[in-house]
Amino acid sequence: MSLTVLGLSGIFVLLGVIFFLRLPVGFAMAMIGFLGFGFSVNFQAALGMLGDESWKVFSSYGFTVIPLFIFMGQICFHAGVNKRLYKAANAWLGHIRGGIAAASVLACAGFSAICGSNTATAATMGSVALPEMRKYGYDPLLSTGSVAAGATLGVIIPPSVVLIIIGLQTGQMIGTLFWAALGPGIVMTLGLIATVFFFCRAHPESGPAGRKFSWRERVYSLRGSVEMLLLFVLVMVGLIVGFFTPSQAGAVGSFLALVIAVVGRNLSFKAFCLSLGDTLRISAMIMVIIWGAVIFGRFLTVTRLPFAAAQAVGALDVPGWVIMLAIAAIYMLGGAVMDALALLIITIPIFFPLAETLGYSPVWFAVYITLVTSLGAITPPVGINTFVVASMAPDVSLPRVFKGVMLFVPCFVLLILALLIWPDMALLLPGIFK
Repeated sequence: MSLTVLGLSGIFVLLGVIFFLRLPVGFAMAMIGFLGFGFSVNFQAALGMLGDESWKVFSSYGFTVIPLFIFMGQICFHAGVNKRLYKAANAWLGHIRGGIAAASVLACAGFSAICGSNTATAATMGSVALPEMRKYGYDPLLSTGSVAAGATLGVIIPPSVVLIIIGLQTGQMIGTLFWAALGPGIVMTLGLIATVFFFCRAHPESGPAGRKFSWRERVYSLRGSVEMLLLFVLVMVGLIVGFFTPSQAGAVGSFLALVIAVVGRNLSFKAFCLSLGDTLRISAMIMVIIWGAVIFGRFLTVTRLPFAAAQAVGALDVPGWVIMLAIAAIYMLGGAVMDALALLIITIPIFFPLAETLGYSPVWFAVYITLVTSLGAITPPVGINTFVVASMAPDVSLPRVFKGVMLFVPCFVLLILALLIWPDMALLLPGIFK
């Protein structure tokens, strides 16, 4: 058996182990990577590789940025920032037909700017927005779909955990990736809001207008958005001007979030302990996935599968955009059978060399696959956001939630195509602020 065939076999076995045996994806990748490396080289070398890579991952200073940004988001969540963001958005948009759903999407975008996780955004905004839309008689398709789709902005809008992981794995500047994702993130937010309004125009009964707030109430509601804006600006500007590193940015953001929450008397000691516990749990899950992906990546490197794939694609007589669409299709199909973050980490060693062979900017490609990966959070059968939202809406079945998010899928597809046609959507801001 050739090494390339062995590498492909490892990928198929990995998918089978995850899908049929339901083994946690991080441990599955580590197991298949270790066994594959042992067959490719020898098991003595595989043991050495396992110990070496495990030490490098779990002792890496660079990975401290992940729990720090997660902690910042958890502090904001337990301090009630999500509720204040939603109230502000609802005060300005809720009186329009479909406005409460649009406000939910806008609040998801705001919370994403300080959270960086789609599942956390889905859980926090769902707890606030779903009861409000139920009270006004919103169609469950629209209410659950808008929250689940809006929560994907947690992956796209910086600080995004996915972008952080891509930056660490590919050696790119995380601040540059954050600026690159900001433009597409804003466009996606506007696109999701436009989808809500178009749907309610065609089906007026699906999104009744809510209460109309006075101008004084609207202005007063903006107070809840000031802390989010302050955190976002300080973190982003500090990264771009080089005032601090990504890990330092996470530390500063966490500290400021804690100060704002304590000064505003919005965080109890119990809530602080819950923030720590949730941060440890989420960070441990992500670190195990990264650990497994690194070991599996070493196996793929030994088989030279990434290089063989890049050479094979480079020899094809087709335009580069065709290859990019094929990669998007692979992510969409792969995201239907396994965790989107794990799929992304596995494929980075394969697709990044391929994209560079085709002449695409690594910064652009990072944003492109982040956007494509975000679809995995809402597409069946593994779309994690839909499971989170369905658990918070017991009166709505899971298939109905999936049907609701399908309303917003065309918006993702259009943005992916727009990013292919106009790469400057992602490269403009990094070029200005480099």
